Amino acid sequence: MKVSIDPITRLEGHGKIEIFLDEKGNVTRAYMQIPELRGFEMFCRGRKAEDMPIITARICGVCPEAHHMAAAKALDMAYNAEPTETAKKLRELLYNAYYFYDHSLHLYFLGGIDVLLGDAEKKDRNVVGLIKKFGVEIGKGIIKHRRYAMEIVKMLGGREIHPVSAIPGGMSKALSEEERKEIEKKAESCIEFANKSIEIFNDVFSTSRWNEMLGLDSLKTYYMGLVDKKNRVNYYDGDIRIVSPDGKEFAKIKPSDILKHIEEVVEEWTYVKFPYLKKVGWKGFVDGKESGIYRVGPLGRINSADGMNTQQAMEKFNEFRKDGLVHETFGYYQARLIELLNSAERMYDLANDDDITSTDIRNMPSEPGEGIGVVEAARGTLIHHYKLNEKGIVEEANMIVATTNNNAAINMSVANAARKVIKNGKVNDLLLNKVESAFRCYDPCLACASHAIGDTPIIANIYWKGKLYKRLKKNA
Repeated sequence: MKVSIDPITRLEGHGKIEIFLDEKGNVTRAYMQIPELRGFEMFCRGRKAEDMPIITARICGVCPEAHHMAAAKALDMAYNAEPTETAKKLRELLYNAYYFYDHSLHLYFLGGIDVLLGDAEKKDRNVVGLIKKFGVEIGKGIIKHRRYAMEIVKMLGGREIHPVSAIPGGMSKALSEEERKEIEKKAESCIEFANKSIEIFNDVFSTSRWNEMLGLDSLKTYYMGLVDKKNRVNYYDGDIRIVSPDGKEFAKIKPSDILKHIEEVVEEWTYVKFPYLKKVGWKGFVDGKESGIYRVGPLGRINSADGMNTQQAMEKFNEFRKDGLVHETFGYYQARLIELLNSAERMYDLANDDDITSTDIRNMPSEPGEGIGVVEAARGTLIHHYKLNEKGIVEEANMIVATTNNNAAINMSVANAARKVIKNGKVNDLLLNKVESAFRCYDPCLACASHAIGDTPIIANIYWKGKLYKRLKKNA
């Protein structure tokens, strides 16, 4: 017997969940399948390198800043053009504004609904239902502060969506004093809203229902995230730190070396690959120290770091990590709230940096070569890798995105949640929503994740009178 959730909801992109039951109606296996395909790695070949920050931003309308910055950093390396200090600060300021509006989206419109509204009726599992429960003022606050963050992105990036300002070696636009003051004021308000959001969610985190949600899934995996020189979380720049399930540092890697440490495997039922740590190896869909599966994103970053780079967020970090690593998948929400506060604080700090209005914003590129750019997308570690020819044309492009990094863990979390809530063939809307809630913890972006290298298999299943009649394969 098979149960399908198609389409899955409250995420970026398209996907479905297939749950397989035994003769007693209990779950034997569950998969999250991603049927959509976006072959950016293929059609980026032959394009001018300087177009990559613009082209790849179109992969997604929710996290274009992440692809824009990863592409720009890859070109910084490819052209041996280290950005100026002011350019780096401007990029990071833009990037933290993106973090704030992106995390706000997930907390109040997408996955956070599972936490704040619980087993609400289907018609109320949305932001309108949230406003009914918490009041109009919180709705106004959500809209106002997401708007503030997007206005900061537009100010620095040239556009609210699909920014254009990061170029090889720096930025194309400096920040005026008038703009700086506006960002400072808006960032201060965003800090207040982040603290209010933490209060709202904390009321749920203290309930028995939250403990039941935490019990839906726990995976002892490796964790990965960018950190600064003090091993504090940094979204835009730093080294890649990996810790083992027991919290010990497994590796600390320069972004240029990351591809030496991870490998990918392919399953025929999805267009999204499964990365793993080379030194540990692929052992299938299992957790533990002997499995090379790792997790990224808010929980991955906070588990792999020793702290945050702002004061108030550091206090929340210490509370969250007081007992060591957090392996419960729903801990992603607590980690995401800490990052919401951190991004607002970091915007404020950068807006008050003495160099932020300098006009020294670019170093010129030299001869083209090969480059790897790594940033922390809101959903986790994002890698862009380009090889350019002597004319600056892209010959090879590879992108390993956050949801791809989390793909194995997402499938395991969905299967664990399904086993917990579906028993003896009892299936209903509320139970299936709880299964969906497991993958929403990761805030997956399936549009970003689905790429292809080489031929793409097409499989067509033909059914006759309810039974599989023939399967046709091409390039499979």
